[in-house]
Amino acid sequence: MKERGVRKKMSGVVIGNSMDKTAVVIVNRLKKHSSYSKYIRSNSKYLIHDPQNKCQIGDKVRIVECRPISKTKRWQLLEIINKNELGKLDMNNEQPLEQ
Repeated sequence: MKERGVRKKMSGVVIGNSMDKTAVVIVNRLKKHSSYSKYIRSNSKYLIHDPQNKCQIGDKVRIVECRPISKTKRWQLLEIINKNELGKLDMNNEQPLEQ
C-alpha cells in the first residue's frame, strides 16, 4: 500500500507540559542569510499532541507533522529521544524535613 505523502519530522526540547495531552516543543535551527552568507540561529515553538502525557520538561523529542487536531496543534509526538535527567535528580534528592 502506498504511503500518503512525506511527513515532516523535527526534533526539539519540551519547554511546557501543563496542558492535558499537549506539550510545547521548541525547535532550534541554523538558517543561512541570503546576502551575508552567515548562519543565523532561529527557533520555533510547536504545540504537539501527546496522548499519554509522557513528555516532561527538558526531554528531547522527535515530532512528526499530522492532520489538524485542534486550532493550533498540527504536530504529534513520534518518540522521546532522551529523558530529562535533571528532573529525576531533583526528585531523588528531596528529603523529608524533620521537626
